[in-house]
Amino acid sequence: MPKVAYDVEHPERRTSCVVFASPHSGRDYPWTFLRKTVLDERTVRSSEDAFVDQLFASAPGAGAPLLKAGAPRAYIDLNRSSDELDPALIEGVRRQGHNPRIASGLGVIPRVVANGRAIYRGKLDRAEAERRIDLYWRPYHRMLQTLLDGAHQYHGQAILIDCHSMPHEAMDGIARGGIARPNVVLGDRFGAAAGSDVMERVEAAFAAAGFAVVRNAPFAGAYITQAYGRPSRNQHAIQVEIDRSLYMDERQITPNAGFAQVQARLQSVIAEIAAIGQTRVPLAAE
Repeated sequence: MPKVAYDVEHPERRTSCVVFASPHSGRDYPWTFLRKTVLDERTVRSSEDAFVDQLFASAPGAGAPLLKAGAPRAYIDLNRSSDELDPALIEGVRRQGHNPRIASGLGVIPRVVANGRAIYRGKLDRAEAERRIDLYWRPYHRMLQTLLDGAHQYHGQAILIDCHSMPHEAMDGIARGGIARPNVVLGDRFGAAAGSDVMERVEAAFAAAGFAVVRNAPFAGAYITQAYGRPSRNQHAIQVEIDRSLYMDERQITPNAGFAQVQARLQSVIAEIAAIGQTRVPLAAE
């Protein structure tokens, strides 16, 4: 089993209402899982947001916590509801209505990785699925809500920046439209998950660092953005998708020559975002 459900990097002084989180960068692949999969180790990592936690590593230095997944996405998807169980993969699960994520094999226990490649030969026991949810999904989400509650308590608002990466090819359709190719997509579920003022400041931070930014297309935000974005309660959630080709070799899943530069550009973005609702008096780390 993966060793931990999550890891939190706390700032020495929590001065920001922002919480940065990376639910898909977990890379602890247990041998018991690799023994079950029909994929090689590199292919099974193709749906992982590799190195995203490292790209956002400066968050604690800017006064904001960084929550990082321990378990990999191919093992359990923390950006899905715990009840998004796939009857095509898990024994004893009944089909209930149409859920496009489940239908495509991307439920809370994924059936496929990128490009629809199957992870397993057969089905998993329901008990195995529930065990993964209990050991990894629930602790991650408990900690995420704890961090947001703490931000809201101290600052009167909470802002979640849900950090992800996307394949370079994901923007091919938009690039063919005759506009500059975007390399960052911000998703707030078309305004339902974050206030417009928060979204504008986050977008401005990325644009000022030289990123080409679009909103909600083709990624408007999935479960986490939907579940935690409550702007009427001063709790905002924005999903960030960054083009992987900027900083990594997508085939080899290794950092490329641009990694350090992208990380440095993101450091200024993180500092700008963390400054939203920043307190004057530093608060001790939790």
